[in-house]
Amino acid sequence: MEAPSPRGSRAILEIDGMKTVHCVRAVFQALAGVPGVTRAEVSIGRADIDMDKPVPRDTLSAALEVVGYRVASATPAPRSLPLLHDD
Repeated sequence: MEAPSPRGSRAILEIDGMKTVHCVRAVFQALAGVPGVTRAEVSIGRADIDMDKPVPRDTLSAALEVVGYRVASATPAPRSLPLLHDD
């Protein structure tokens, strides 16, 4: 997946049913296939995603339901800003 657009958005998903590394891989692949998702960092029970445009929660939920998981909650996450140094 490519780097996110500076105008994109972020979300944190809490995901039910993940217990193993196989679950992490399945969730990553499902999210990678969603149009608009540019990055997904997945661990057991959680996914932090970057999007180049807002993606509806229903779309993300549907992608995960296909591989057997359920989004328990979705929270918008603020984008990080680079630190500026005075030299």
